[in-house]
Amino acid sequence: MALPDGFLPLIDIPHSLHAALGETSRRLNEALERADARARQQESDPLSETWLALSEPRREQLAKVLSVSTFAADTLVHYPGWLTSLDANGELDNPPSSTLLAQWLDEALGDANDEAAMQSAIRRFRRERMLGIVWRDLTRPSGTDMWETAGAVSRLAEVCLEGALGWLEAHLEARWGLPAPRADGSPQRLVVLGMGKLGAGELNLSSDIDLIFAFPEKGVTQGGKREFEHQEYFTKLGQKLIAALDAMTADGFAFRVDMRLRPLGDGGPLVGSFAMLASYYQDQGREWERYAMLKARPVAGDIDAGRELLASLSPFVYRKYLDFGAIESLREMKSMINREVKRRGMDDNIKLGRGGIREVEFVVQAFQLIRGGRDTELQVTSLKTALERLPALGLLPQAVVDELTPDYVFLRDLEHAIQALDDRQTQALPHDDGQRERIALALNMEDWPALMARLSELRARVRGHFDAVIADPEDDDESAEDDDSKAYAELRALWRGELSEEEARSLLETAGFEEPDRGHKRIAALRQSRAVQSMQRIGFERLDALMPMLLEAVLESQTPDTVLERVLPLIESVLRRTAYLALLRENPDALGHLMRLCGASPWIAEQIARHPVLLDELLTPSTLYTPADKSRLADELRQALGRIPEDDEEAQLEALRVFKHAQVLHVAASDIVGTRALMKVSDYLTFIAEVVLEQVLSMAWKHLTRKHGYPKRRDGSHGETDFIIVGYGKLGGIELGYSSDLDLVFIHDAASQGSTDGERPLDNPVFFTRLGQRIIHLLTAVTPAGALYEVDMRLRPSGNAGQLVTTLDAFADYQRREAWTWEHQALVRARAVAGDAELAQRFDEVRRDVLGQPRDLPALREEVIKMRHKMRAHLGSSAMAQQAGAFDLKQDAGGMVDIEFLCQYAVLAMGHECAALLVYSDNMRILETLEEHELLPAEDASALREAYLAYRHAFHRAALTKQAVDAEVGDQRELVSRLWQRLLGEDAPSSSPAISNQETPK
Repeated sequence: MALPDGFLPLIDIPHSLHAALGETSRRLNEALERADARARQQESDPLSETWLALSEPRREQLAKVLSVSTFAADTLVHYPGWLTSLDANGELDNPPSSTLLAQWLDEALGDANDEAAMQSAIRRFRRERMLGIVWRDLTRPSGTDMWETAGAVSRLAEVCLEGALGWLEAHLEARWGLPAPRADGSPQRLVVLGMGKLGAGELNLSSDIDLIFAFPEKGVTQGGKREFEHQEYFTKLGQKLIAALDAMTADGFAFRVDMRLRPLGDGGPLVGSFAMLASYYQDQGREWERYAMLKARPVAGDIDAGRELLASLSPFVYRKYLDFGAIESLREMKSMINREVKRRGMDDNIKLGRGGIREVEFVVQAFQLIRGGRDTELQVTSLKTALERLPALGLLPQAVVDELTPDYVFLRDLEHAIQALDDRQTQALPHDDGQRERIALALNMEDWPALMARLSELRARVRGHFDAVIADPEDDDESAEDDDSKAYAELRALWRGELSEEEARSLLETAGFEEPDRGHKRIAALRQSRAVQSMQRIGFERLDALMPMLLEAVLESQTPDTVLERVLPLIESVLRRTAYLALLRENPDALGHLMRLCGASPWIAEQIARHPVLLDELLTPSTLYTPADKSRLADELRQALGRIPEDDEEAQLEALRVFKHAQVLHVAASDIVGTRALMKVSDYLTFIAEVVLEQVLSMAWKHLTRKHGYPKRRDGSHGETDFIIVGYGKLGGIELGYSSDLDLVFIHDAASQGSTDGERPLDNPVFFTRLGQRIIHLLTAVTPAGALYEVDMRLRPSGNAGQLVTTLDAFADYQRREAWTWEHQALVRARAVAGDAELAQRFDEVRRDVLGQPRDLPALREEVIKMRHKMRAHLGSSAMAQQAGAFDLKQDAGGMVDIEFLCQYAVLAMGHECAALLVYSDNMRILETLEEHELLPAEDASALREAYLAYRHAFHRAALTKQAVDAEVGDQRELVSRLWQRLLGEDAPSSSPAISNQETPK
């Protein structure tokens, strides 16, 4: 039963492989002849027809497979007929689906009457399928790659697990019974979690399978000859499941099973209840177990219950904040691996060695652990999927991913080639020349030296990327060992209190401290504080590692006294959330940005101390100093909220507040470094408010409609969001500051007599009132991240005495019939900022109509002046204060509000003649319109714009520096006062508007 003549030349193989291939051919021939002889003795059909039936292309593929894989050759020695069946099934070209695999295994297990027969059937099934997988991996039919090979092995393992478990449950039911149902009445089964590469769906050719067993609820079995506590039942069942796959029999084994990742490892119970597992991970879970749980996935048994379990454990794995402490854990794990590699001489191990498989995995899993709680796109078990998602999240450049991906694939292909030799779990490069040539052939490399050259280049590249993510920041410049070691040691001694007062004073004074004693006392007070003294070991180690770096950054700042005073409260605020200490230590650049911002603005320092989650923003300078435009803001917020279940309003609110604070920080940072003009600062702050309001309206609408249904429109049709939020004041005028509240008015346009169409209907007016109340609640509710905005609703029709929400018709009627002049002034700065676009357009039409009405100009001027005097009296500086040189930049004569009143007067006085004045709600463009239409001399319009910008700039700076508004505005104040007198004609009423290009009364 020899192989056909001419077997060797069928493929182009290196000459050095001919001897090895010839030996393979000889062994296979001898084995087949023995098998054929046994078959003849048993009077069964000869098997040589199997080989003679192969097509020419199949013989070429066979030559390569047998050249590389002793496992394949040995399998075909024992089961030569499998090649024909695999070919007939299409398995030599395409992997079978999980459904088809399960069907075949069920058929194979159908005749198994005892566990020995079951184990034999599973082992034969696994070996036949593995022959097909190895064949496809080595011959690479169209579309086949490493990922498909890894997926095929993973599906095979899952099918074997489920098949064995199902067989055992049915076989043992008569004796042991079945577990009692859960409290909700659903049946209970064993939950089998796949860990590691099985959980990822990326097993290698000869991998162990790492498993954890669990069951939902305690109880006793029912229907058997005796009762078992669920703990005992599932333990015994788990033991038999392990043996079904792992036990060595005459047919070998199916899969080696490793249970050491379960709680407490080999010393812990084999199976745990959901409650036990939750308690363990919450109270005792270690960092390496978080790393392991990244890959956890239900692979057999009760899949839905497994997902339920993993959902409950998700907070243990994925932190809500950015957890840079995970890098320390990965670094420690890698150090342990490196020591083991060195001790055992495993430098040639392509998994654990330098630049190997594990380093690529660590890079990806570091980002999953650090950012997975926030960027839920990373909560996936597949390394391939996680790696592909990193560029879109801005975590790794696409160019890096484009290098890591093929490098990882090559390493895994090499791993598979090594394991295909003998179906043995190893990642060590072989020393035997014949095996080396076979591996080179498997990877289509010219020879072993060519393979090693590519591998060496690849490993250096992987190590570079690994170091960029995982390496200790102190190793970057080797500051602890080289030229800076003395300075670093001094700072560490300063922090640890090892310097005398004189030494500490000298060190800080030399570094530029104006009050070195005060600085030394402040550092000592932190070190000796109860909060620091009571820290757990890992937290204190993180603080101890960070402080010398932080002090170094403080000393490098231009105002070290100020920076130290502002940054230490932040450190104090995160002593119990030490992941932030790790974040700063792992990111020296972020530490530098923190010093820069805190040195420039106590407001920013306070914001970060109050909301440490904002430290995350320091990691991306490209966005830190570049605020997003409105479309990008909306997209970022949509993505952030899209990661949170819609019914988890508390989490959505928290995300909204974090988003708002983070985006305002971006604006402030860009303001400080001067990358944004004043107008743009207010624009961006306004964009943030608009995007937040749009989302809050959406949340409130969904909340109300889920409970009460949708309101009816006037025509009786199903209503959508027939509602708008109108912004007044600084929001309406696109002039928000850092701490501005929101002046809002709510308007709807549904049927006034209709009701909602839900199971708990509400009259339309009640529905919209509750909608308005809900919006206010969402905006003002305080969460751990603070509140979104303060809200002022007093500008609605009739003020606090009026309805919270009004119809557009009622609003228009009020504005035309009852509104005071000051309310029309306020309407100048009003615009729809969120809600239905059509209703917003109709509101704008009402606004233009109201503002464009002809008015009695003397009466208008009198009302405007009267209101201005009233505001000065109540809100401006007192006469005594003004005599002492005080000037309220906003309210005193010549201040910001004078300019606003001039613009409002101009719109009300001339809007009926110049429709362009009715378009804009912001003062700058109103002044530009007055100039463009020659209603105000160009020099006056320009002067007012410059003064207004100077005032607003002073307010922004005062907010950031937390100092009194102080600006050199003497010239602007005098100019604004003079224009107020000349343009408004306060002492000389006229029958025509004073703001024009005509001569005005003196």
